[in-house]
Amino acid sequence: MCNHKPLCFLMGLLVFVGGLNWGLIGLGGFLGKDLNVVHMLLGSWATVEWLVYILVGLAALMYGYFFVSHGKDCGCNSHCESGNM
Repeated sequence: MCNHKPLCFLMGLLVFVGGLNWGLIGLGGFLGKDLNVVHMLLGSWATVEWLVYILVGLAALMYGYFFVSHGKDCGCNSHCESGNM
């Protein structure tokens, strides 16, 4: 069983959400709109919104560390047999 795959999936998901959100923020800047989806969904709970931003940032740092130290897929392929989770 691979202990890294759930962590890799969560990190990848958070990095994807963060990247998508930043892309929408940039697009919104050109369109003159606020397209910050995290703020739209969690703006009334500022502390939760900030926590999401912190988690996305930590996920990006961890994903970068795993990528540099283990290569693609956070090292899951080097430690696990394919198909195991």
